[in-house]
This record gives sequence, C-alpha cells and structure tokens, in this order.
Amino acid sequence: MNENRIEHYPVVIVGGGQAGLSTSHHLRAQGIDHLVLEKHKAMHAWATQRWDNFCLVTPNWQCDLPGHPYQGDNPDGFMKKDEILAYLAGFRARVDPPIREGVTVRRVSARAGGGFHVSTTSGEVSADNVVVASGGYHEPIVPRMAERLPGAVAQIHSAEYRNAGQLPAGAVLVVGSGQSGAQIAEDLHLAGRKVFLAVGNAPRCARFYRGRDVVAWLADMGYYDMPVEEHPLREGVRDNTNHYVTGRDGGRDIDLRKFAAEGMELYGALRDYDGGRLVFDTNLRAALDDADRTYNGINAAIDTHIAAHNVAAPPPSVYEPVWQPAGERETLDLASSGIAAIVWCIGFRPDFRWLDAPVFNGAGHPQHRRGVTAREGVYFIGLPWLHTWGSGRFGSVGRDAEHIVAHIAARTLKESAA
Repeated sequence: MNENRIEHYPVVIVGGGQAGLSTSHHLRAQGIDHLVLEKHKAMHAWATQRWDNFCLVTPNWQCDLPGHPYQGDNPDGFMKKDEILAYLAGFRARVDPPIREGVTVRRVSARAGGGFHVSTTSGEVSADNVVVASGGYHEPIVPRMAERLPGAVAQIHSAEYRNAGQLPAGAVLVVGSGQSGAQIAEDLHLAGRKVFLAVGNAPRCARFYRGRDVVAWLADMGYYDMPVEEHPLREGVRDNTNHYVTGRDGGRDIDLRKFAAEGMELYGALRDYDGGRLVFDTNLRAALDDADRTYNGINAAIDTHIAAHNVAAPPPSVYEPVWQPAGERETLDLASSGIAAIVWCIGFRPDFRWLDAPVFNGAGHPQHRRGVTAREGVYFIGLPWLHTWGSGRFGSVGRDAEHIVAHIAARTLKESAA
C-alpha cells in the first residue's frame, strides 16, 4: 500500500462516546486536527444498552462535560434515559466533532517511519497519535453453563434488557447484584414479577445520609478527586464492582434484604447448572453482611468528616438488617421454580485485540498513567479509575481528556522542534 495516498491525521480517536467527544473538544481548542471513528452511532450505548427505566445514579450537578454543564432545573435529581440522551445530543452539537459513524476499526499498528496505520471498514488512514476512547465494556459476559440450560428458558444479557414486558410470563432469575443487576431486579420486582436474585460480592451505599446525597458528602471529602495512586488498593481498585444504589423516583437505597422481606428470593452466587438444578455458592449471608458493612463504613466516614468540620447536620444512624436468610440454599430445581427467563448481569470483558501495541498487562488490560501509555502516541480515555473515581463519569472525563490532549500537544511541539 502507498502510505502517501491515504489520509493522515495528527490524532485519530477510536470511539464516539462522551470520552471520545471530550477529547475532540480539547483537541479543537488546541487547534489540533483529528478524526473520530465510531463503530455505531455517537453515544450509542446510552440509547441501545440501557433499560427503559434507567436513570443516573449520580446527581445531575455532577454532569459537567467540557463546555456543557447541566443546565436543567433539578440539579439534585437524576436524569432519566430520555433526559440523558437529550443532554448528550446537546453535547455532541456543541462539540461538532469531525466524526465518521458506522466505521469499525479493524487494526491499529505501527507505521514504518513512525506513527500508526489505522485499518477500518471504510478504508485506511494514518495517525501520529491514537486515542482509544471505546471504553472497557465490549463483550457481554455469559457463562458457558448457559449453553446447558433448557431452550424453553429465555436468556438475555443486561445490555439487552428493556423492561419486564419483553420477558415471557413467569419468574425471572437475575444473576449478579452489581449496579445493573440490583437495579434490574428492582425494576422487575416493582413490575410485579417473581424474582430470584443470585447475589454476588458488590458493595452498596446509602442514597441520602444526614440530610444530603451521599455523593455530595463524598465530593466534599475529596473522594472523587483521589488519584488511583493514592487509593489503598492502587490500580487494584479498577477491578472493584460499583456500589449499588439508585436515582429512581428521586433517589433511594437499594436494600436487597427489604426486597427479600417483600418476596424476592435471594441466593448466593450462581455456580453451575447440574441435573436440572441451579447450584449456588453458600455466600449469601456473607455477601449481604459485607455490603452492609461498606454501607455503614461510608456513613461512618461521613460522620467523621462532619465532626471534624463542625458541620450542622441531622444525627447519625447505623443500618440494621431488616431481614436475615434462614440458611444457605445451595440448589434450586429449575423446572419447579417457575423461572421462565434469566437476565445475566455479570458484566463485560474488554476487547482490544485490534490494537497492536505493547501496552497491555497479562490480563489484557491497558497499562497507563492517567491514560498515557509507555508507547509513544497511544492513549486511553474513559476507563473506570483511569485517574480518579470520577474518571468514568460525566463530571471528570473532561479533565482526563484535557490532560491527554496537553500531553499530545507537548509531544507534537517537541517533535516539530526536533
């Protein structure tokens, strides 16, 4: 191939979500020419991989994409799906990025003489820098045991779930109790469906405590600005499951024990399917206790902050369990349970096989420092805990993008002066 005949850009951004467009915003501000490549439509995941009653779990005032802060009349509320889509559409219009949609990047590889060759479904381009803004949630995880389940049982991943009405009549097994699993279980429960929930090790937190949203307290305490290098777990925190809570109906706790008292059936983590029976770990009591310990621990940290700063606030409290499992149930007969559908809520795995660069660890995760890798010209943006807890949120992704673009600008200046 004649490299001189293909389009060349100083920067190619792979991914047209809020991270990619935040990077585009800052590149344009620096006067750096670039191209955004998006496999689907810009911001598509918010429209195609969220259920009908989805809403943000962080308050609207934290929505602060570059040049596009929340402008509505409910800063302490939680945008619903249609409001999120409208907010993101406004951001796209403001950025007006040079984007090509419906273009899949097949491979990025080093180019002879420096820079990168980018092979796509619509042709070839080259770039001095590549910013990977495609996120880390690429391939829905469904365990191989799913292949052995009866064909009469409908199975979908959380990314495909929309509402209770899309599932056949009967009980529903939700596997996983992270943010999506807990909220989907609640959605089905509120719709009047019989729900079985396989509970994992996700932590939880309060929605409101001592007169304020817990997010507001944590923001005051600097939690969202703590760099990953200062977190007790260091880079290990990137593997943590998010706390489950909801912004639904103005915001509230998600208390699995309360759901159980109302008829939801809680089991431990799903381990296998054998001889017509679902097999579970005997971890339910420990999982619930651990989640409550985190809940109370966060509240205790807020108590300490309030006392240290002499903040006027309502009195403290400690959560006490409203339900306890009578014992650990290790198996469930699938046929007699009435389960007609399973929603797999156990996450996604990353897929960066298209990026031919030595920037990954043994688990296939990118190695970087605030999105800057050891390979000159390769950057990541929009990953959980890229730099802080807020890196994967609307409030902080713009700051990470600004940092990366500043690095690109400095590198460009250095090379042009050489």
